[in-house]
Amino acid sequence: MSSDQDANQDSALFPPVDPFKVGIQGCCPRCGNGRLFQGLLSVKPHCSACGLDYAFADAGDGPAVFVILIVGFIVIGLVLWLQVNYGPPIWLLVLLFAPLTIILSLLSLRWCKGILIALQYRNNASEGRIHRD
Repeated sequence: MSSDQDANQDSALFPPVDPFKVGIQGCCPRCGNGRLFQGLLSVKPHCSACGLDYAFADAGDGPAVFVILIVGFIVIGLVLWLQVNYGPPIWLLVLLFAPLTIILSLLSLRWCKGILIALQYRNNASEGRIHRD
């Protein structure tokens, strides 16, 4: 029996939580009370409320890909719209959109990482293994 199965066998003790809600709030995917993050993007070793070991949590590059696509679409769309309609100088576009890009990227990266870790826990996702007889 793997440690992932051990972690999810006691799920009857905890009511199911919405992975999107706890992911955006940065809470534990099992109990919904403890904090998931230590700092901005670092995952804590375990939940302080229910003791869930976060060793299973590996979001990989998934959150970064979503953030690049979503934030890039929003920012480039706004830049193009502003340039076509008003034609401001380039320095003004950089002054406006550089901070916006950084803020949106950091916020959405934390949210995406939390959501993907919560979905990983909920679906008991783990690394693929080949069983040989």
